[in-house]
Amino acid sequence: MSTPNKKLIIVESPTKAKTISRFLGKDYIVQSSFGHLRDLPKKKMGIDIENDFQPEYEVNEKSKKRANELKRLAKKADEVILASDEDREGEAIAWHLMKILGTKSQYQRIVFHEITKNAILEALKNPRELDMNLVDAQQARRVLDRLVGYELSPFLWKKIRYGLSAGRVQSVAVRLIVKREEEIRKFNPQEYWSIESEVRKLGNWETGSEEFEKNKFRIRLIKINNRAVPKLGIKSKAEADEIKSNLEKADYQVEKVTKKETKKNPLPPFTTSTLQQAANNKLRFSAKQTMMLAQRLYEGTDLGSKGPTGLITYMRTDSLSLSKDSLKSAENYITNKFGKKYFSQRFFKTKSKGAQEAHEAIRPTDPMRDPESVKGYLDDRQYKLYKLIWQRMIASQMASAISDLTTIDVLAAVATDMAVEAGRDLPLQPQRFSLRATGSVIKFEGFLKVYTIKSEEVFLPKVEEKEKLDLLKVISEQHFTQPPARYTEASLVKKLEEEGIGRPSTYAPTLSTIQDRGYVEKIERKFHPKDIGELVNKLLVEHFPNIVDLKFTANMEKDFDEIAEGKIKWTPIIKNFYKPFKKNLMQKEKEVNKKDLTEEATDETCEKCGSPMIIKMGRFGKFMACSNYPDCKNTKQLDDNGKVEEPETTNEVCEKCGKPMVFKIGRYGKFLGCSGYPDCRNIKAIVKSTGVKCTQCGKGEIVEKKSKKGKIFFACDQYPKCKYALWSKPTGEKCPVCGGLMVFGKNETSVCGNKDCGKG
Repeated sequence: MSTPNKKLIIVESPTKAKTISRFLGKDYIVQSSFGHLRDLPKKKMGIDIENDFQPEYEVNEKSKKRANELKRLAKKADEVILASDEDREGEAIAWHLMKILGTKSQYQRIVFHEITKNAILEALKNPRELDMNLVDAQQARRVLDRLVGYELSPFLWKKIRYGLSAGRVQSVAVRLIVKREEEIRKFNPQEYWSIESEVRKLGNWETGSEEFEKNKFRIRLIKINNRAVPKLGIKSKAEADEIKSNLEKADYQVEKVTKKETKKNPLPPFTTSTLQQAANNKLRFSAKQTMMLAQRLYEGTDLGSKGPTGLITYMRTDSLSLSKDSLKSAENYITNKFGKKYFSQRFFKTKSKGAQEAHEAIRPTDPMRDPESVKGYLDDRQYKLYKLIWQRMIASQMASAISDLTTIDVLAAVATDMAVEAGRDLPLQPQRFSLRATGSVIKFEGFLKVYTIKSEEVFLPKVEEKEKLDLLKVISEQHFTQPPARYTEASLVKKLEEEGIGRPSTYAPTLSTIQDRGYVEKIERKFHPKDIGELVNKLLVEHFPNIVDLKFTANMEKDFDEIAEGKIKWTPIIKNFYKPFKKNLMQKEKEVNKKDLTEEATDETCEKCGSPMIIKMGRFGKFMACSNYPDCKNTKQLDDNGKVEEPETTNEVCEKCGKPMVFKIGRYGKFLGCSGYPDCRNIKAIVKSTGVKCTQCGKGEIVEKKSKKGKIFFACDQYPKCKYALWSKPTGEKCPVCGGLMVFGKNETSVCGNKDCGKG
C-alpha cells in the first residue's frame, strides 16, 4: 500500500504553523521558515550596481539547517503551498522560498488575513500566482535602503564617529524630532490672562449645600462692549485687574439660552498606525511592544480545549474595510447584548492613496469572542491589547452617542456713573461684558457604552432668559503660551503617516532604531534629540538634503506603491536616485572636515598641561578634552547646558581605598570610578537589571552588559558561577520547547534565545 503524497504548507512562524495545523487533516504538513531564509549578505553590500542593481542574495548561516530541512520535505511533497503574510514582505519571503527549494514540486501561493479555519480552507480553494510586482516593490525598498546604509554610514563613521548609521525613514524621523526641539528652543512665551466669573441662580440655599453646589456654574469672558476678547487679548495683570474690578461691580443677567442636540460618531476600526497611536495613548505601549503583542494575537493563542486560535486579523494594514461575516457577527453581538437601538452598520473608506497591502482593518477574528471570554488565556498586556482592538471594532458598528449641548450667554453690566456737560447730568455708556458657559449632557450613550473617548459631561443648572444671577467670585488667571509639544511615539507615528513617510511595517522598527542608535531618547514618554542625533541631522540637512527631505522620501514611497501596482519598473527608480546620490557623496568626502563637525574651541585652558581645551563629540554626547591628546588625556564632563559638570557622587564606597565612588563616562558609557583617581583606579560597571529571573541557575537576574567592543548583551548577574547569556533582551517568558528565555526578535516577534532550540 503506497503512502499518499503530502502537501507541504510553509509559513513564517512556528506559532502560526501550530495554529494552522489544527484546521487541516493528515494530508498536510505545516512548517515554518522562521522568517526570511535568504537576504542580502551581512558582510558586503551585495548589490551589483553595474548590472542594473541586481541583488546578490544568500542563505545566512543560521538559516541553512532550516533551509535544508524544508528542501528535504519539499522533494517528498506532491505540492508546496507558500502561505507567508499577504503584504510585500510576505510575498518576497514566498519568492525566496521558491528560489531556495528549487524542486520540481508544484507551487501554490495562498494568502489570508486571519488565521481561522474558514479563512485557511477558503485560501486553499483559491490559490494564486506569485505576485512579482509585490516582490519587486519589496526588492526596491531593500536595495535602496542597503545602498543608502552601506554608502552613507561609512561616511558618517569617517566624519563623526564609528558605529553611526543613516537611513531614509529613520533619518526623516530624527529630523522631525530635532526640528521640533529647535522650535521649542526658539519659542518666546507670551503672557495672557483668562477671566471667569462664578455665578449661581438666586435662591435661599445654604452655602455649601448640595442644592447650592448644583445651582452654581462658571462663565468665561468672551466680549467687552460687544468686541470679542481673543485668547491672547488680555496681556497684563493691570488690564486683567481693571476688568476684574468692573466685573465684581456688575449686575449679571441671563441673555440667551441655546439648546441643541449633537451627535458623536464612532471611530473606524484600527489600522496599523491608529492601533500604535491608541495603544501608546491609552495603554502606554511602545510601537514595538504593540506590534509584538499583536503578532502573537494574530498567529494564535492556546485557548485550552479549543487549541491554538488566531484572535485578530493581520496587523500590518492601511485598510478600514471589514468583511461581511465580521459585520454580521458584530451586529449579532451588539443587538443581543445591548439591543437593536445600539446597532448602526457603518462602512469606512480608506483615505490613504498608498497601496493597500491588506484587505481588512485590524479586528477580532470572531467579534462574538469578547475580551472576558479569553482573559484567562492571555497575559495582562495581550488582554489589554485584544480588548482595545475588540472594543474599537464593535464600537465602529454602533449607534452615535447623542448629547444635549446647552450654551448660556450672560450679560454683566456695570452700573452707570454720571458725567456733567453744560450744566446737565448725562449717563455714561455702561460697560457691558458678555460671558458664556457651555455644558453637555449625554442622553444616549451609543458606542460610548463600549469604547470610551475623552469626553466629560458638564452639567449646567436650568435657567431662563432675563433671569438674574448672583455673583460669587471673579477669577483671573495668568497664563503663558506653550511651545509646541515634543513628539510621543503616537504623535510621531501620526506625523509620519500624514507626511506619507514609511508604511505600516516600518513605523515600529524605525522608532526602535533611532533610539537604539542613540540619536534620540524618551524622557517621560516624549522624544528628546541627543547631541549625536542633532549632529548627524545637521550634517545630513546641509550635505544630503534629499535623504531627510519629507517630500522626497514620501515620493519614494509612492514610487514603491506604483511598482507594487505594476505601473513602473523598479530598476530605473533606483538608478535615478543612486547616480546623483553617489556623485554628491564623492564630492562631500573631499569637502567635509571631521574637526569642523566634531570639535569646538573654548576659552578654557587645561590645568594639567596648559594646552587649550576643546569640546568634542563622544559616543555619549559632548565632553571637554585637552587639545594635546594623546599626550594629555585630561577630560571633563559637560551637563545639558554645555557647562563643566562635577562628577556625581554615589552612596557606594570604594572597597580598595574607602573613598566615595562617582559616576564617570568612558568609551562604553557610564561607569563607577573611584573619586581618588589617579591614586586609586578602581572602577565598576553600572548594572541595569531587566527584572527577568535566570532560568539556568534559578538564583540570579538577567542584567544588561556590554562587551569589549561596546555591543550590548544580557547575562546572569551570578557570573562567573552562572554563565547564561543572551544577545537579545529577554521578554520574561519561557520557551515552551526548551524552557529557556524568550527574547525580542526581528519584526517585533518573540523567539527563543537558545539558537539550538526549534523556536530559536
